Amino acid sequence: MTSELEGQVIDRKSLRVVTGRAADFQALANDCVCFANSAGGTLLIGIEDEETHPPPDQRVDPALLDRIRKRIGELTVNVQVLPELARDDNGGDYILLQIPRSMGVASTSDGRYFLRVGDTCRPVTGDDVLRLADERPSVPWETMTSLGAKVSEVDPAQVGRLTARLRASDRVKDSVKEKSDGELLEHYRLATSDVMTNLGILLVGRPANRARLGTAPIVQAIRYDDRGVKVGKFVWDDYELSPFELIDAIWASVPDFRESYEFPDGMFRTAVPAFDEAVVRELLVNALVHRPYTQRGDIFLNLHPDRMEVVNPGRLPLGVTPKNILHASRRRNDGLARMFHDLKLMEREGSGFDLMYEKLLGSGRTAPVVTEGVDSVHVTIPRRLVHPGTIRLLSDTDQRFQLTRRERIVLALLAQSEGLKASEFVDRLELNDTENIRYWLGRLTDLGLVRQVGRTRATRYFVEPGVLKAAGLDAVTTLTRVESYRVQALILEDLGRYPDSAISEIHRRIGSEIPLRLVRRALASLLDDKRILPLGDRRWRKYRPAPPIDRER
Repeated sequence: MTSELEGQVIDRKSLRVVTGRAADFQALANDCVCFANSAGGTLLIGIEDEETHPPPDQRVDPALLDRIRKRIGELTVNVQVLPELARDDNGGDYILLQIPRSMGVASTSDGRYFLRVGDTCRPVTGDDVLRLADERPSVPWETMTSLGAKVSEVDPAQVGRLTARLRASDRVKDSVKEKSDGELLEHYRLATSDVMTNLGILLVGRPANRARLGTAPIVQAIRYDDRGVKVGKFVWDDYELSPFELIDAIWASVPDFRESYEFPDGMFRTAVPAFDEAVVRELLVNALVHRPYTQRGDIFLNLHPDRMEVVNPGRLPLGVTPKNILHASRRRNDGLARMFHDLKLMEREGSGFDLMYEKLLGSGRTAPVVTEGVDSVHVTIPRRLVHPGTIRLLSDTDQRFQLTRRERIVLALLAQSEGLKASEFVDRLELNDTENIRYWLGRLTDLGLVRQVGRTRATRYFVEPGVLKAAGLDAVTTLTRVESYRVQALILEDLGRYPDSAISEIHRRIGSEIPLRLVRRALASLLDDKRILPLGDRRWRKYRPAPPIDRER
């Protein structure tokens, strides 16, 4: 437990928050309200934020457990806490404070509301308090049994397919796989006693009962031509399919998902699908798992010649916005999300948009665009390739260095641009501040794939010119509006290969489309910084890289 990363359901706190003169039970109460209003969670008290274990010699007074229970009870409403004393493998004591999900809306005793989103605790104010109450019914929609459908009314074929997939998944514990089909239904809260829950009806119920839910998903895929005229339509509105089967049916039925583009790759041609299967499936999973099942509305897949737009009814979960969706995670339907995860239809919580960024940017396309309407969420992904060379770049570098997902996203993003300022980097990746950039860069600068110039928010990041040239993306760096730092990098790269070159030779090799005045300006700046040395004078002058000893002076 102590080694798990902080996130949606776990956080660490210093022991000082509950002991000594620095004790701050109000701050602890706020955190407890956060977890209670979300999916519940665990606070590890006695472990510092940057650590994974308590100090080996740390001891906790057992009387502190009663004090925590009493003070949190005084400072909160609808919050239950379960503190217990724990001992780490290193011998140090800490407090394991479990906060179950509250049945109603939780708040502090002075009327403040908080919500856990990702790994942060956020205040809820204004109209969002009403949204919180609406999204937090005392009985979750998934566990309701108001339809009174009996377990005997389920579709045996769907139950058999579902339980077979669960037993074949390596995400399901062996002890769970050993359960009977009926026990599995109760374990995943698809049934309680002999009655099916709403979640059970949605996943394994017969079509008639699924239709009675009123909010079982209906999906429409509509094709448009380049003038925006509707030219085709596919509809899944008969309630015959469970959400799992809907995903497979949609992928198999829409002809646009079979199309591909070809681009030259040396002596051969490489085919790239118009829509990546992993991206389409992730979009459908997001639409089915995160929609509010208390609200009616169809899911639309609007297919245009240059893009696909997925429209889902309802707004984003409270606390999640188009600006933080890459990092924030908040489950709206816990049982459905758990089932999709165990069936390996979705990755770990919060990684879906990471996957889409990686796949889209890595295939030479732009990142997905998320917008929120009055009562709907729109996610748009591009269809056409913008920078095919990105595919070769990531393939080559991944074979050599086995890049992480974040490194692949950053490398593809920078390769498609003229370089990004730190502020632009933060905006593109929806980061909180520039300090988080280093976590996304990973090893890219150490491996010589990405270079940075400048300081603080004026820092610029760009792909090493030689790496771009090898991947056939060097045209990106030789635009007429290319900036001085980029020209300097190209000149240094060129002189490293061809020392003692005249300006005309340098200009021809790095790109004759770059204005000569920019090349002269970049050479003058490099001379001032003593990064290159001149040979000769005036029209006969040539240049070579300065040796390391001269640059240090």
